[in-house]
Amino acid sequence: MEIPESLSERFPFLEALEEDWQPVSRPVFWGWLAFYVLLIGNAAVGGHLFQWFDLVFIPIHEGGHLLFRIFGEWIMVAGGTFLQLFVPFALAVYFVFRRQIPGTAFCAFFFFEQFLPIAIYMADARSQELPLLTVGDSEDVIHDWFYLFSHAGLLEHDTQIGATFRALGWIGMLATVAWFSWRSWQKS
Repeated sequence: MEIPESLSERFPFLEALEEDWQPVSRPVFWGWLAFYVLLIGNAAVGGHLFQWFDLVFIPIHEGGHLLFRIFGEWIMVAGGTFLQLFVPFALAVYFVFRRQIPGTAFCAFFFFEQFLPIAIYMADARSQELPLLTVGDSEDVIHDWFYLFSHAGLLEHDTQIGATFRALGWIGMLATVAWFSWRSWQKS
């Protein structure tokens, strides 16, 4: 990737993107590929392996509410999902600059994987049947997506938005695994 000289002068950290990706050994490649195939296959048949990983994101999501509460109620409510997606995205960007294929793929994969539980939460906005978690007083619990969709005038479209978000998650996870496979086999 060729970065224009004026841009790399203004933003020297972009020069890292001109470096080659670090090679991935065959055993590492096959190990990671088996990991992704296991997770995707398990999710496709309705398994629960993702739930173990999703437990990591619950405190991140709840922390987003706390972090963004100083910006008002709407931003506080949206902040949970924002931080839940921002953390794996930011880590993927970090690994891109380090030119590390497995780290980039892992973080990008879990960025898109988080679309799945978010989609379930979105689709539950009207029915509000899911159990809700909160930090602090459980009397004041609000359903994030009921609140957000209600304020945006989109509540009647909760299931369609959730289905679209879920599809984007699946497309992103599969594309990440394809990119990981393609990039790992380059220059080998």
